[in-house]
Amino acid sequence: MTPPRAPAHLGVIGGSGFYEFLDDAERVRVSTPFGDPSDDVVIGTIDRRPVAFLARHGQGHRFPPHRVNYRANLWALRSVGVRQVIAPCAVGSLSADVGPGAIVLPDQVVDRTWGRRHTFYDAEGPVVHVEFADPFCPVGRGAVLSTAPEHGFRVVEDGTLVVINGPRFSTRAESLMHQRAGWTVVGMTTMPEAGLARELAMCFTTVALVTDYDAGVDGGAPVTHHSVLAAFGANVDRLKRVIGDAVATLPAPDATPPCSCQQALDGFRLPFDLP
Repeated sequence: MTPPRAPAHLGVIGGSGFYEFLDDAERVRVSTPFGDPSDDVVIGTIDRRPVAFLARHGQGHRFPPHRVNYRANLWALRSVGVRQVIAPCAVGSLSADVGPGAIVLPDQVVDRTWGRRHTFYDAEGPVVHVEFADPFCPVGRGAVLSTAPEHGFRVVEDGTLVVINGPRFSTRAESLMHQRAGWTVVGMTTMPEAGLARELAMCFTTVALVTDYDAGVDGGAPVTHHSVLAAFGANVDRLKRVIGDAVATLPAPDATPPCSCQQALDGFRLPFDLP
């Protein structure tokens, strides 16, 4: 691994459109015990604070959501010093009251994925069961909540994100099932991402940009790949400003952690050394 200029306590996982929001960016090649991450880690600054960025799907969106090496991605970020992650993603709304262009800051998640490597602790060694009742960092959510309205976004400050396996979108019947369960939005990437972050004692905040109504919402039109990309692209510049402002308000790395995320491994004997 090529060493970065300085440890980056803050990290962002997102699309390639986020490269341009870092100043003085440099690429850092990282290898992990779990294989290669989706791309090099890009380290730069926001408001003179070191920030690491990782393209979830790789350059050119090479990896569909079910083939992303989430373990390598989170390990790579931790290895360059990241302890607080903000992760924007595109989601479909399950409610007619939450339309495209809104930001949802979920406080809960339901995992309906399968076949994804979802834990670091699946080999012989001490058993590690991390607490995950509240999967998203309250500090990160608060930082985004304080900045997003300034950039013209409607913000839904809580809710449940259901994560499906993809890469296909939901059927109308599946969408109706998710609505009847009372869930708020549907996406394809937050799990196992958030769970793996907790297993490395990292704070994790999902920033869910609504790009469409899911197929079963009020008999809406089918969701297409191109319509999702177009809606995300139309909002990405404002979203980058939200993330940048939120990063600038987060606690300094030497501050006492004001949440429990970074104490998730306290008291455990781990089967490996953390990076």
